[in-house]
Amino acid sequence: MIRALLVIDVQNEYFDGKLPITYPKDCFENILKAIDSAIKYEIPVILVQHTNPREDSFTFKMGTEEWEIHKEVLKRVYDYIIEKNLPGSFTGTELESWLKENSIDTVVICGYMTQMCCDTTARQAMQLGFNVEFLSDATGTLDASNYAGEINAGELHKAILITQAMKFSKVIPTDEWIKKK
Repeated sequence: MIRALLVIDVQNEYFDGKLPITYPKDCFENILKAIDSAIKYEIPVILVQHTNPREDSFTFKMGTEEWEIHKEVLKRVYDYIIEKNLPGSFTGTELESWLKENSIDTVVICGYMTQMCCDTTARQAMQLGFNVEFLSDATGTLDASNYAGEINAGELHKAILITQAMKFSKVIPTDEWIKKK
């Protein structure tokens, strides 16, 4: 397997903005641990940055502090930054072609939010023929509520991991993934 680590939307919006990640508590530390391990084992690191294209957007507005990738992530070595406007990291981006040009056959998913951009990207990757490893403790989410109901972050996260493991990904904790390198 030739892997690439996708670090999805680890942006300030999820720390100091309108969407603070709350679960799991150590997900950010595990994201950094995954990046550091990828660098050590010469696994390409691809940062994915979400941009809301609407001028009146309240989140992920280009040029704002909240839109910026977290400074601890940017301190580390990375190979490429992909900007996306939708939940899937492959939609309207050069990600698929970059992965194929670099002979990548397996993508490793970490970042935010578990149920949105991480889940969507993992499903897209599988459908495009990539193997997918989903780092269970290096993705994160928050409590969610809308007109359809409400769910706490822990249950939401768990539901996505179970669904990912059914068909789309190999769900694995960060420390176990690192040991297999």
